[in-house]
Order: sequence, then C-alpha cells, then structure tokens
Amino acid sequence: MNRPAIFLDRDGTLSHEVGYVNHPSRFRLYPWSVDAVWAINRAGWLAVLVTNQAGVARGYFPEVVVHQVMGKLQEAMTAGGAHLDASYVCMHHPTLGEPPYRKDCDCRKPRPGMLRRAEAELGADLSRSWVVGDRRSDLQVAWSVGARGALVKTGYGRGELEYLAPSWDRAPDLVAANTLEAVEQILGEAE
Repeated sequence: MNRPAIFLDRDGTLSHEVGYVNHPSRFRLYPWSVDAVWAINRAGWLAVLVTNQAGVARGYFPEVVVHQVMGKLQEAMTAGGAHLDASYVCMHHPTLGEPPYRKDCDCRKPRPGMLRRAEAELGADLSRSWVVGDRRSDLQVAWSVGARGALVKTGYGRGELEYLAPSWDRAPDLVAANTLEAVEQILGEAE
C-alpha cells in the first residue's frame, strides 16, 4: 500500500539558511529538525528530503560538498534515532554552468521530478502528501502533483509570507513557525 510522505526542503527548513552551503562547516541543523523527522517516522509516513543545490551548476562548490553535507545530515538523524527514507537533490541550473549540471531538468523545484521519483521508487501517495518548505517553489511543487504545501517561517519563509504571499494566486495550505510545528499539525490533522 502506498504511504503518504512529508517532503522536506533542506536549507531554511531543516537547516539554517546561510546562502550557498559551500563547505560542510557552514551546515547547521535547526534544533527541532531531528524531532520533526522522528515524528514522521513514528507516524509511519515517508520522510523525504527534496532540495535544489544549483550552487554546483553555478560553480560555487563541487558536487562532493553536497555529498559531505548530506552525510552530516544523515549522521545527525541517526544520532537522534530518526531517518530519512530518501534524499533527492537537484544540482542543475537551466542556463548556468557546464553540462551535465547546466540542464533544463524536471527535478528542479518547482518542477515535480523529485516528487515523481519518490512516487515511483518509494510508493509515495502524492495525493495524501505534503511538502514543507520556506519558499513559494516548495508550495508550487506540492500543488503541481496534487499534494499540499506548508510554509515555515524559518529561512526565507517569514519574508515570503509577509512581502510576497499577498500577491500569490494561492495561499499556503498551512503556515507554521518551524518544521516541527508543521509536521505536528500535518500529522495531527491526519489522525
């Protein structure tokens, strides 16, 4: 049976937004992130990371940095008794960089490629799933596959909500102070 997923953005949602994380030492998880993923695990939902990392295409850092940072993220999750069921990373940019990173792909949010991949590989039920993020593109990718989108006020979220959201054609399905609060509300509603 297909399971619902909570798709989580990385920078600004699970970790501090610092611009481009061009070195593993710049990566810092929010204190509630492991608890949020653990709550998803405990509820039996899929916990899936979906992140754009176009800094690779832009030449700001090599691909190895993405893998090192993802390793740090996995270590923190494991240490806290939580786990991500999958992590999908788009390192492409449609107009910048050199191939294979300069690519007009279907995985760069707000396009749905990463979510469709989770649907195919993990059996994610997108119609019962959520995307939690700090940018409009996180909401747009949710809506493009029939999922719902939660905007967190961390990272770029507070600014997007206050200054940009009034002109959006659709409001977030949920607004939360942080990822743990969003996850708790999503799972509470599902019960």
